[in-house]
Amino acid sequence: MKKIYLDQASTSYPKAPSVARAVYDYLSGSAVNVNRGGYQAAYSVEEQIFETREQLLRLFHFTSGKGKNVIFTPNITTSLNILLKGLLKPGDHVLVSSMEHNAIMRPLVQLAGNGVTFDRIPCRKDGSLLIEKAEALLRPKTRLLVCLHASNVCGTMMPVQKLSAFCQKHHLLFILDTAQTAGTVPIDMEALHLDALAFTGHKSLRGPQGIGGFLITNELAAQIEPLISGGTGSVSHTEEVPAFLPDRFEPGTPNIPGILGLHAALSDLEKTSMEESFQHEMKLTQEFIDGIQALDPFEKNIRIIGYASPDGNTKDNERCAVVSLQTLQPDMSMVAYELDSTYSIMTRVGLHCAPSAHKTLGTYPEGTIRFSFGPENTRHDVDQALHALAEISGTLCTL
Repeated sequence: MKKIYLDQASTSYPKAPSVARAVYDYLSGSAVNVNRGGYQAAYSVEEQIFETREQLLRLFHFTSGKGKNVIFTPNITTSLNILLKGLLKPGDHVLVSSMEHNAIMRPLVQLAGNGVTFDRIPCRKDGSLLIEKAEALLRPKTRLLVCLHASNVCGTMMPVQKLSAFCQKHHLLFILDTAQTAGTVPIDMEALHLDALAFTGHKSLRGPQGIGGFLITNELAAQIEPLISGGTGSVSHTEEVPAFLPDRFEPGTPNIPGILGLHAALSDLEKTSMEESFQHEMKLTQEFIDGIQALDPFEKNIRIIGYASPDGNTKDNERCAVVSLQTLQPDMSMVAYELDSTYSIMTRVGLHCAPSAHKTLGTYPEGTIRFSFGPENTRHDVDQALHALAEISGTLCTL
């Protein structure tokens, strides 16, 4: 039986066409280091890494930035830790949404032990932000608003244009977590007045795991103390951390295979239409939702968590191709197991590293079964998932 991968919100599969070859060619050809070798092979790899920084500047429309303003890290979680722990000081206050992933919440909870405070802007039961509640949460020392662009649990997107205007009005720094949107939804750093944008390379960008990063303005970078430090291959005469970018935030040997894989993925992305890919994913999402509603219109056994429409009711109520379900009678872990073992359909069940989001959605502590679609998924995949859910819910409910 053909395996059907519906866990794109966890990581993309298959990867972009050129990724595996780029990684293989580097590792099997001249797997040299960068910033440490005075020979042509090293210079060639350095040039490809520079080109990758330039690709990311273009992707996120960071026209005022330069290659040095693109920082590579192992993943977006590391990026957010560097930004939050390097920036925030005792007494600082932060605003987040109530839908955040633990990549934001765990660093903030740690920082709360050192005198940093935060408040969650509440969201509706479908995950949409109640932005009108934000102003009442402001304090004299509110310094930053940091939030995800789209929920990894139910796909609901935050109204980032309104959040940008809010930050501009109240002179707040604005950092965006684009884990679920980079590569599938257009993001304009300049238009959103972002101070930093954190990204991962292995989800909608379709690069390899183990590579992420952030784009940052010079003004914000000057306020951040590096989280880790070490050799950079530059200014080696001193034991002080370099003051210049990107070296200030890139100590140690970088994940060169990951960066070159990302370079290949971004090159493939530049040859495609992001809008067409997004519309394809939204079409599959709508077909899946319509199928669930037809399968169980009164939600006796299965209910959709979040929006029942990819477009929602207003312009702010957008979503990405992530759908969460709860099976009300069969145990959800059993359903996920049956989907995989019997029907070869891969999903994710549980709390998705986002307890705050599940509390908002009313799905804590049980969690949900998450289905997420990518550019390589098809209507056949959706139909097979619906067929499997129909059989499982009918079978398991009689046990």
